[in-house]
Amino acid sequence: MRAAEIMTRPVVTVSPDTPVREAIHELVENGFAGLPVVDDRGQVVGVITEQDALAASIRDDGMTGTVADVMKHPVEVTTPDADMHELVHLMIDNRLRCLPVVRDGELVGIISRRDLLRPLVRPDDAIQAGVARLLTEYTNLRLPWRVRSVAGAVTISGKFRDHAERLVVEAIARTVPGVVSVELTDAAPEPSTDGRTTVGTG
Repeated sequence: MRAAEIMTRPVVTVSPDTPVREAIHELVENGFAGLPVVDDRGQVVGVITEQDALAASIRDDGMTGTVADVMKHPVEVTTPDADMHELVHLMIDNRLRCLPVVRDGELVGIISRRDLLRPLVRPDDAIQAGVARLLTEYTNLRLPWRVRSVAGAVTISGKFRDHAERLVVEAIARTVPGVVSVELTDAAPEPSTDGRTTVGTG
């Protein structure tokens, strides 16, 4: 898998003259690991990450400065053709939170650690996790059912108090993106390793 297949685009950027407070707003509001810093020619000249922003917040004048005062530079970049394994090693070895993707000097995307992890998760894994999370919230941190998903067909097995609870559980499961059908089956939960019978996904 290549960088072009997993990178995020379009890319939100800031300039060296952007106030630190404005850059922090972009990081917080959009959940970015980092923001590429580009000059007036569109060239990547640095990166500002959450860590850089936090470091600025404890400096006496950090919050009154500009991105140029706190950004990391020079900055590692990659190309759209870079292999995923190469990207993983680059980010781990250099402890990078994000990696700008550049073609012929032009910024075309950005890769975060989350982008590298996303292809490792199968769609059914994400569906199972989503259903289990919502059901855990419904039961107040107790999940007395086993959740399985195969091609979006979700099966929830365990004991249900009554017909009303079955309807609620089914309705909750159907709110998760990717779910195409929901089946509820009455089955005793499998014991967990600590002796309890509450179970999660599987």
